Amino acid sequence: MRKRWLTARLMGLALMLFIPLGAYAEGAGVFDVDRWYKILDDVRTRAINQNISKGTIDATLKYPSFIPSIVKSDRNQAEFKLTLDEYLARTVNSRRIENGHKMRATYPTMLARVENKYGVQPHVILAFWGLESNYGEYRAAHKLTDAFLTLMYEGRRETFFGNQLFALMKIADDNDLDINDIRGSWAGTMGHFQFIPTTLRQYGADGNGDGKIDIIHSVGDAMFSAGNYLHKMGWNPNEKIVRRVMLPASFDISLLDGKTKKTLSEWAAIGVMNPDGTQIPVTDMTAGLVGDIKLIQEQRAAAIAAAALNASADPNAIDTDVVPQPVIYAYLTYPNFYRIKKWNSSNWYAIAIATLADELK
Repeated sequence: MRKRWLTARLMGLALMLFIPLGAYAEGAGVFDVDRWYKILDDVRTRAINQNISKGTIDATLKYPSFIPSIVKSDRNQAEFKLTLDEYLARTVNSRRIENGHKMRATYPTMLARVENKYGVQPHVILAFWGLESNYGEYRAAHKLTDAFLTLMYEGRRETFFGNQLFALMKIADDNDLDINDIRGSWAGTMGHFQFIPTTLRQYGADGNGDGKIDIIHSVGDAMFSAGNYLHKMGWNPNEKIVRRVMLPASFDISLLDGKTKKTLSEWAAIGVMNPDGTQIPVTDMTAGLVGDIKLIQEQRAAAIAAAALNASADPNAIDTDVVPQPVIYAYLTYPNFYRIKKWNSSNWYAIAIATLADELK
């Protein structure tokens, strides 16, 4: 046994020698082989202590690979720069809507079972499926064990990714899966709905009745797991997610962060209305308000600059109260919106889910 373990370590070391120094992270210097093997040894010890099977432990550590591109992706995540309209144009496009309707026709029974069991409507499940993996078209790039080991080595979130690795090992044990066949994104998400292992461990559900939970190869398991997760978050099928609204030109845009909550009656009283100018429903239901604050600020500045140019005046001398302001559109955000944000914390993502779901009703 010791001989086989030593041979595996030497083979791994030989592979490491072919990693371009500095390729895994700019300015990181020479790859620290000792640190790498310390992590592997620690994983084995901790996995044994957590009663993970020897077969899964050996499979995880047999030929571990460090993947430089994963560290590069982790350290260079692009700053979010799209406007809300640009984001919606990219995520809720005609092809995704068309494919969503096709998937509804392909899986009517499974979608109905999810709705009956968890109270999450088919168009909502389809919206998450469409945004997360383009209805399963997304092909995972990495063996997840390697992704987690690489990110543990990177070090900034070693505890978090270690927890994901051990959860993945337990998932493999519980469901009799070959851990080396489980692939996912560089960040450690997997399957049709891109769950991380700890989320799958908590909310995974068997949708096809085979006694296993495999959200990569089973659409039924994936849908049931998504439905269970949203149900546990408190999903209410009788509520809207968002309502697109129009605001007075002088509206205080600091209120558009989604954190300020008012009743619909209170929002109506300060000028929130439907896009056609009619009154929004006036009730005691509480909602937030989300809009593209940065874009609105830019549009207001452009309106002032244009007014100054037309008047050949200093923009700072223009009376902004008399400059025509652009129409403001935003979204009232109901409780289901905030349940979506437990899945993904982006306001834009939650609005995209709501928009796509409406298209797939």
